[in-house]
Order: sequence, then C-alpha cells, then structure tokens
Amino acid sequence: MSVREAGQKGGETVKKKYGPEFYEMIGRKGGQATKKAHGHAFYEAIGKKAAKKAARRLAIATVRLFTKKSVKRAAKRSKP
Repeated sequence: MSVREAGQKGGETVKKKYGPEFYEMIGRKGGQATKKAHGHAFYEAIGKKAAKKAARRLAIATVRLFTKKSVKRAAKRSKP
C-alpha cells in the first residue's frame, strides 16, 4: 500500500467515524487560529497574490488561445 493509499484509507475511516461535520469543525478552528495568529493583513496579502496569479493565468491562456487561432487562420489561408 502506498503512502497516498494509506492516507486515503485513513481519511475515509475518520469520515465514517466522525462524519463530514468533523472536517468543517477542524477547518473552522484552523481558520480561527490562523486569523488570530496572523491578522487581517495576512489574508489581504494572500488575496492580492491570488488575484495576481489568476490575472497572469488568464493572460497566458488568452495569448495561447489567440496564438492558436492565428496559426489556424494562417494555415487555412496558405492552402491552395
């Protein structure tokens, strides 16, 4: 059994034993602890990084899309 499979098995066991609400509870506790330790500015910085990354991905995808379309158009034009 791989480490990944063991982790999945353990996760399923915990889910069966405690239910999905358990994960909600520990997630909420973790979020509150992070908020208490780092404050509002931490989340603000994360949000800015995420927005920057999303904008970059969108720009790259747009360039790729238009590059593919341009290549296809040029190929169609060059056919006899």
